[in-house]
Formats: sequence, structure tokens, C-alpha cells
Amino acid sequence: MGATLFQLRITLKNCHVKIWRKFVVPADIKLDKLHRVIQTVMGWTDSHLHEFVIGGERFGVPDPEDDWDEEIIAEKKCRLDRMLSPGFKQFKYVYDFGDDWEHVIKVESLDYRNESGRTIFCVDGRGTCPPEDVGSTPGYEDFCAAINTAGHPEHEEMKAWVHGCGYPGTAVWPDGFNIDEVNEKLAAGG
Repeated sequence: MGATLFQLRITLKNCHVKIWRKFVVPADIKLDKLHRVIQTVMGWTDSHLHEFVIGGERFGVPDPEDDWDEEIIAEKKCRLDRMLSPGFKQFKYVYDFGDDWEHVIKVESLDYRNESGRTIFCVDGRGTCPPEDVGSTPGYEDFCAAINTAGHPEHEEMKAWVHGCGYPGTAVWPDGFNIDEVNEKLAAGG
């Protein structure tokens, strides 16, 4: 018998377009590894801080020099299946505390059936992840208008900026999503 697998659905909140992914992970995945999977399926580049909020507790990478009063529990010690109490099917993931990209993660299945033998893979999704440092939701909306309109006064500047950030020239904002590319990266450990 194989590992118990969870199917999760992550949705980027407060965005002008729907950006979401369905993906499968082992039930016993540690939160630090789940963070890396989220970065890959969403298309983020892991350039900023992040945290999970589960049952009112915050999980992430504790900073011993942080002088905030709120406690961050070390995510590398926490397994997802042990974080979810019975009946608890939703939690939060926040990425980039400057742009404050808030995601809702829903547990869609606690016993995903998979005959392929893979334990981490993307099932479905929609929408292109915003570029890093685009300026949160309003900045992403402005970026999409500029990048997708040849006559826009910032069109060439946005094309040059996004290319300089390492995004592929074939990326389509906001509706591009390539599940095969995501699964190749996940299979390669990224």
C-alpha cells in the first residue's frame, strides 16, 4: 500500500483574476517542503518570506533576531497531517509580506487515489502567477493592462522589466498556465 495522499486546492485571494491550482502531496509532508511545492505550482520564485496560518497558529522560519511578540513555529518540524484536526479543511499561506499575497488552501481529499506512483504532482490550475515585486493586487492589475496592450504607454517597459526578471517571453498574463511545465519541475525536485 502506498503513501496516503492529500489533494489540495490553493487559491490566490483578492486578485482581479482567478489564479488557483489543485495538487497532490503526501499526507505526512512537512510544511517546509509544502512551501517549496506551493512555490513551484504557483510559479513564485521563493524570493520573499512566507508563513502558514493553521488553526490560529503561525508556522514559518523563525528568526532569532525578530523582535515581534508573535511566535512563529518552525515549519520544518511540522507535518501537514498532524496540523489538521478532524473536520479542519482550510488554512492560509501568505507569501511576500510586502506585497502580501494571501492564499487559501483547501483540503479537497484526505485519501487521493493515484495509480501512477507519483506522490507530488499538479492536477489542474488556472491563471498565471503574478511576477515577483509587481506591487500586490493593484500592481498586478496595472501590469496585466500594460503587458497585454501593445499601445499602452508602459507596454515596452513592462516587457523589458519582466524579461529582465527571468520570466519566459512566452508567458501570458493573466491566463497562462502550463501544467506540464509545473509537473516537470515538481518531478525534478523543484
